[in-house]
Amino acid sequence: MLRAVLPLLLLILAAAAPPPPVMIIGRPNAGCIIGAERLPDAAPGLQTIRASRSAFWGAPLLIETLEELGFQAQAAGLPDLYVGDLSAPHGGPLAGGHAGHQIGLEADVWFDLAPHPPLSAEARDALDPPSLVRPDGMDVDPARWSAAEVTLLRLAAMLPGIDRVLVNPAIKRRLCQEVTGDRSWLRRIRPWWGHASHMHIRLRCPSGQRQCVEGPPPPPGDGCDATLDWWFAQPEHPAPPAPPPPLPAACRVVLGR
Repeated sequence: MLRAVLPLLLLILAAAAPPPPVMIIGRPNAGCIIGAERLPDAAPGLQTIRASRSAFWGAPLLIETLEELGFQAQAAGLPDLYVGDLSAPHGGPLAGGHAGHQIGLEADVWFDLAPHPPLSAEARDALDPPSLVRPDGMDVDPARWSAAEVTLLRLAAMLPGIDRVLVNPAIKRRLCQEVTGDRSWLRRIRPWWGHASHMHIRLRCPSGQRQCVEGPPPPPGDGCDATLDWWFAQPEHPAPPAPPPPLPAACRVVLGR
């Protein structure tokens, strides 16, 4: 009798077991995570997209932050936000040309803010949101840029725990030209190659995560100075990035490498 019910007991015990403690190891471009959670495919104000090409796992703090962003965006009258890559279930290098997204503290949120109804999983998988930036890379596309994008970026930059929000240099420059009043949040909006169709959100290391390596904070000021001009003087296609640093030894164990 015991032999017959033992598998059922083991399943019940496994279901009741607490989740593993969260451990974030390394840095965004060389690290891993234990205890990641998956972002729901649909939550208030959010929908995941391109599931066949994306990974939706992150630290619990990242999941909570994205859900809060979706709630705030919905309250501001924005349509559901399309969310792309977070991290793989255990972090580590992610396919698709990403240098970061390795420790469950980063997420891509797309700029497609045209009104749209909830979509099926198949329709969301085929989405390819358009660029906000002109083909020459010198400014935003006026046909696509609106106050909604400014609202979304402000909401993201002001979330608790945000380290920075990466956007195309042309988007940063347009914000510098348009934003009035409180400009303090512009400090966390940083220019980076690409990022013409989406913003890249990065959180600071959560409290107590001693193996999480945090980079320097954004420089003081709003970033609307000569350092921004530098981006527009560079070649359209920059040189290939340097090889990523090696994974921490603990991550090689976590990832089985």
